Amino acid sequence: MKKLYVGNLPFSATETEVNEMFAKHGTVHSVALINDRETGRPRGFGFVEMDDDAAMAAIEALNGHNMDGRDLKINEAQDRPRRTGGGGGGGGGGRW
Repeated sequence: MKKLYVGNLPFSATETEVNEMFAKHGTVHSVALINDRETGRPRGFGFVEMDDDAAMAAIEALNGHNMDGRDLKINEAQDRPRRTGGGGGGGGGGRW
């Protein structure tokens, strides 16, 4: 199974609409549209999980597809780099 990144979604897009669009290319296992944590508003991207062959067909067919005036950007999702604890900045505890 592959996870696809779906970017440049219209803010009005629903999980049902995205599911129906991808289902034309194979079985959709899950759809998750991402909302802003603070405002709850859509962020304009999401993720779709599909079988490998269906995912490749969906990328081929839907990358650049126009949805409500926006050209979708679809590719295989990349794993996020693991975050290490701490608050950033250099190592050590002092200025020097």
